Amino acid sequence: MTASQGQGRDQDLDAEALLRIGVAAASEAGRLLASWRGDERPEVVHTKSSPTDVVTAMDRRAEALITSRIRAHRPADAVLGEEGGQTDGGTEDSRVRWVVDPLDGTVNYLYGLHDWAVSIAAEVDGAVVAGVVEVPGRGETFTAAAGHGAWLHRGAARLALRCSAGVPLGRALVGTGFGYDAGRRQIQGEVVAALLPYVRDIRRGGSAAVDLCSVAAGRLDAFYERGLNYWDYAAGGLIAREAGATVGGLAGRPESPSLTVAAGPGLYQQLEAVLSRLNPERDASRSQERDALQDRGR
Repeated sequence: MTASQGQGRDQDLDAEALLRIGVAAASEAGRLLASWRGDERPEVVHTKSSPTDVVTAMDRRAEALITSRIRAHRPADAVLGEEGGQTDGGTEDSRVRWVVDPLDGTVNYLYGLHDWAVSIAAEVDGAVVAGVVEVPGRGETFTAAAGHGAWLHRGAARLALRCSAGVPLGRALVGTGFGYDAGRRQIQGEVVAALLPYVRDIRRGGSAAVDLCSVAAGRLDAFYERGLNYWDYAAGGLIAREAGATVGGLAGRPESPSLTVAAGPGLYQQLEAVLSRLNPERDASRSQERDALQDRGR
């Protein structure tokens, strides 16, 4: 390989260049989703883990649009989508994979609530280097490229993001979410009830991607959730990190479907310690099974 060829390959893997592709695709998908103005809710075409875990026709249309836009720029890359699974670009040469949640917060979307998002992350050699979370209901776009900080775009304004700092657990506003499996929900409710006396208050927004961006923006002091999928936190996790937050799991493990926690560094340790004590052992086997399935999808 010549020096110029090597330089060209490095440019192909540039985080900010990948981010621009993701931002354009997320923006177009956001406009598509926001264009629905029917008197009735969008058609539910499929359910996944439970009757309340729904997929709409708009989820599928948005993912198809995002995949086509990415392929137009980078046909060799792999794409992991919530609805379509993983598709490869027909070559083993690409080191890039796109992780796509075309509509995070589908139930919010169904009910006309604002907190739903398009989430797109780009990996290079398995590490997330670029992420965008488009929130059309609020007219906001959150972005990050590894090593370049996290940003909120609202109209023509571009604001640097920084997570809240120096907040003790007792004064922390903490976001969380619930799964769709009835047994998991019951356990999650028990954990929330036990955690509530330790914190200022709890919020449940309905979109993990938006919640992670809210940590980045200081709108939430912390966020945790068990049972997320990789596409739920890939982009939002990078945005929170680039805003100074610590993102991970329990006992020094990385974030995963077992648990994802995001908070400012000092608060993270306090929240992680409490969650470790509250972590129900009876849910461990299900978490391990889910982790194994997730690892196979990567």
